[in-house]
Parts: sequence; structure tokens; C-alpha cells
Amino acid sequence: MRILDSEEKDFCSFMKKFHHRGVQSFEQVEGPVRRILKEIRRRGDVALVSLTRRLDGWKATPRNLAISQREIQSALRSLSPMDRKTLIQAASRIERFHLLQKQDSWLFADDAGNLLGQIIRPLERVGIYVPGGKAAYPSSVLMNAIPAKVAGVSEIVMACPAPQGEIHPAVLAAASICGIKNIFRIGGAQAIGAMAYGTSLIPKVDKIVGPGNVYVAAAKRLVAGEVGIDSIAGPSEIVILSDGTGDPRFLAADLLAQAEHDQRAAAVLICTDREFGERVDQEIRTQLHLLPRKEIAKKSLMNFGAILVVRNMAEAVEIANGFAPEHLELAVSNPLKILKKIKNAGAVFLGHFSPEAIGDYVAGPNHVLPTGGAARFSSPLGVYDFLKRSSMICLSPKGFQNLSRPGMRLAEMEGLQAHRASIAIRTAISFGSP
Repeated sequence: MRILDSEEKDFCSFMKKFHHRGVQSFEQVEGPVRRILKEIRRRGDVALVSLTRRLDGWKATPRNLAISQREIQSALRSLSPMDRKTLIQAASRIERFHLLQKQDSWLFADDAGNLLGQIIRPLERVGIYVPGGKAAYPSSVLMNAIPAKVAGVSEIVMACPAPQGEIHPAVLAAASICGIKNIFRIGGAQAIGAMAYGTSLIPKVDKIVGPGNVYVAAAKRLVAGEVGIDSIAGPSEIVILSDGTGDPRFLAADLLAQAEHDQRAAAVLICTDREFGERVDQEIRTQLHLLPRKEIAKKSLMNFGAILVVRNMAEAVEIANGFAPEHLELAVSNPLKILKKIKNAGAVFLGHFSPEAIGDYVAGPNHVLPTGGAARFSSPLGVYDFLKRSSMICLSPKGFQNLSRPGMRLAEMEGLQAHRASIAIRTAISFGSP
């Protein structure tokens, strides 16, 4: 990994490269994705089958795109008792965390007897996209489906790419544990289009959640408004703050865990101790050669990895807040002290025994997080993403009378006479001329 001092001119250019590493990819695929979405909207299942055959390489038909209940249950039974127990344990911890996010409707009455409030209802049908192809991600099933179930969503539609028509049994087993019944062997932009627009086979959903490759992300961006979406997920990333304490082997392993995701993943160590940073770099070289996905990790680290040497922890925190990373590890002696100063991060991992990888699987909080600096304004996926809110207004006669004059005046200020008349007619009939 490159080692940069915060005062070097290359430092600012690296930060810019970090934030924009997904933008160029969007520009490259937007045209093809628009054409795919247009085909799905125009030709429905015919286009879906054709695109799946061409892009996923198997003989899809309208009859075999859906996963049968027999296949789902067979996948669950095929898992070893240990794997089944692991999935159930992870699901339990994720559910327990997300139950704390539940929200209730609320009402209050003011002094004039007006009843005001907010009505909270779950979405009726959501679509979850589960990545596939290069690897299997049962954890993504749990992280996307469980908050929806806790929120009270009635129906979950799941789409997952199936190279050669096969979906990993662990993915189907996780879906079974979550009670998902509508599962389809479709991936890419065509899956997003099918869930957004609806076809004869795929029901139209109210919202689509879940990460995917750049084609999936571009498709979600283009259908936003037709349906709700959770976020535009870019390449994964981690930033680690270090004060030179702890074991450099731990930090090297954490950086590599992020780098093995894909070639555009970013792994950054911000360190107050150059010598410690060099030891981490040496550990990365040692551990890298042991990884099955070492070529992916190597390219990621070469392009988007860095060890940034700073003068003090205050500067480290300032830089970390500028990155606004998806994952932020505080590998320092007093992480709670540093946490108070963190403004922007998707998820924060405190201390030397809270690796980001545990957060991906079994800690409990959601691993679907804002990327590319979006943690400045976005939050992790949660129960709140599957809820909608309606305002409720019930005015008493006295309350209406008290509010009528300022209401009419504001309508006059905006030049909307029908608005004023809507208020005035009630005033004139009920209370005399205003």
C-alpha cells in the first residue's frame, strides 16, 4: 500500500479518487441499463427471459424463473446442522437489534382541542436484491429481509442472480428462515426493472433494497421515483484510525477483508505512527499471499488503498469525517473518547476486538450501509426504511377559528385565492363573515 503524509500534495488527490471511484462506472453503464429497463417495461416476461438467458447463461423460461417451495425446503435441509445453527443465530441477533427500531403512531391535542399526529404504517410489498455470481451472500438475505419483517411488511419478493440457473443453498436457506416465499432466479438491471415495473410473473413492489454490482446500482438510480429505493450502493470501503496501539496483524487482516470484495473496494489506514503503519503494510504483504482472492485484493489495494500518516489524532478524526466512510474502525486505546468526535460514518467499530467482518454477519446492526461519502447524509438500512408516515390533522371548531386568519393571510401572500376561499367559506358559514 502507498504510504502518504497528510501534508503531501498526493494526499488530496487520493481523497478525491476515493470518493469518485464509483462515478465513472455509472457513466459507463447508464446507456445499456436504460435499454434493459426499457425492454422490461415494454416486453415484460419475454424480455426478462431473453435477458436472463443472454446475461446469466442458462435456459430460463417463464416456468423456471421462480424458485419452488420444494427447492427452498430442500436447500434448508441440505445444510449441515452447524451451518443451519449459524444462520439461525445470526438471524436472531439481527432481529433482536432491529426490534429496538420499531416506531409507533402518535397523537397529541393542543390547547384548542386540535388533534394532531403521525400515522406510521409498513409498506405492503418490498423487493430485496441479493447479490450472487462471484460469491454467495446469505447474510445479505438476513440483513435486508429481517428489518422488513420487523416493520410488518406483508410480502417480500426476492431476486438473486443464478449463474447456470443455480442459487447457493445457503442463500435459499436464509430466505426460508426469513419466511420469504417469492424468490426468483433473476439478477442485474433486469431484476430491478422487473420489480420496479412488474411483469406477469414478478409482482410490482413498493420499494427495492439491497446492494449489487454497478448495473444494479445504476438501475436503482433510474427507477427511483417509480418505486422507493434504499440507497445507491457503490464499492465497499473501510477507514481505520490507529494511534499505534494494538496488533498490526489485526489491522492488516481488516484492510484485506475489505479489499477482497472487489477491485474498486477501498481500504485506508489513518495512523499517527509511521513505523506502526509500515509494520501494518508488511503484514498486508505477508497475509495477502494466503488469500484465495488475492488478485482482487491486490488490485483494490494498489488502486484504492493507502496508509495515511498524520500528525495527531485530531487530524486523523478530521480526515475520517471527510471520508465519511461506510465502515470506520477506531483501533485506538480509548475509542469512546474518539467516538464523541466522529460525525460521519455508516457503522463505527470500537476497539481492537470489534472487526468490521463481525458486523457483516452476526453482531446485529445492519451491514447495508451508505458508501462513497454518503454517510454525511444517509443511514444504515433499518426498520424505518420499510415504514411510511402520514400526517394527521383534526381541528376543533375553536382551533379552526384560531387558525383561520393566519391561514387566509398566508394564502393571500402566495396569491392563491382558492386556498383562501376554502378557509373563508367555513369561517363565514360557521362564525359569521371574517
